[in-house]
Amino acid sequence: MRAAAVNPLDCHLVGGVPQVVRTQSGFFAPRNTGLGVDLAGEVTAIGPGVAAFRVGDAVFGSCDLGAGVRSRAFAEYAILRQDGSLLLKPSRLSFAQAAAAPIAGLSALQALRDKGRLRPGQRVLINGAGGGIGTFAVQIAKAQGAEVTAVCSGRNVAMVRELGADHVIDYTSADFLATDLRYDLLIDLAGSRTVAECRRVLAPRGVLVAVGGPIRGKWVRPLLGPLSLIVSSMFTSQTLTPFLTRNRRSDLIELASLMESGQVTPVIGRTYPLEKVPEAIGYVQAGHASGKVIIEMGG
Repeated sequence: MRAAAVNPLDCHLVGGVPQVVRTQSGFFAPRNTGLGVDLAGEVTAIGPGVAAFRVGDAVFGSCDLGAGVRSRAFAEYAILRQDGSLLLKPSRLSFAQAAAAPIAGLSALQALRDKGRLRPGQRVLINGAGGGIGTFAVQIAKAQGAEVTAVCSGRNVAMVRELGADHVIDYTSADFLATDLRYDLLIDLAGSRTVAECRRVLAPRGVLVAVGGPIRGKWVRPLLGPLSLIVSSMFTSQTLTPFLTRNRRSDLIELASLMESGQVTPVIGRTYPLEKVPEAIGYVQAGHASGKVIIEMGG
């Protein structure tokens, strides 16, 4: 292991909140005490029959979260399947940049392409553009030919503009709802506005994709938001949809191609050494991270 990324998933597993996650991770105690999914490093050994990788290869990807898997990314070594979500690291990226990519990059790619059905020339609003997923979403949307409006805090305005956003709104001094523009697609990463408010800036056949956002409630309430989107979408020409990232190798290959070509570059906000994983998780849990938070193992 050379680097790993901290994700909101790690925060949920540490706290067991919302408690609905305990249906998968264990009701009274975690079934698996390891943490960390996204990773980058070097192959030090291969099992019999492995042909896809060689010792010394620089790789990146995600740990398999299947039943019974014990290996995780916040460690000095990880054990992975050759047919899992693991690829050769794009040569232009550092290990830290590569580790930042899988969950956040796939979330942005799938939200824009699969749920948002983004097409060249469309107007896209990204609410929460300064965070881990948001920085990928801005770049991927631009790579797909969209006109991008990014909403972020004042401290991230310059960074988001450098990523290619056509318009940047500082939510501390302006309201993205106070506009006559109508967007074809709204990627809501912040969850700072109600569905009714978001619909006001959507085109008549626009799409709202809700990705993440703050967790409210422990058991039933976190499920009400996605359910209300699905129900509301039945009574309007607009499409309102929740989102869940799929860990697909084919999509990781597409993301790697975008990064290798220079169209997408992961943004790293902070790095921590392995012994400070609790501090890193606490920082992400506070909800104000810019870009991705990375654990570096050195070596």
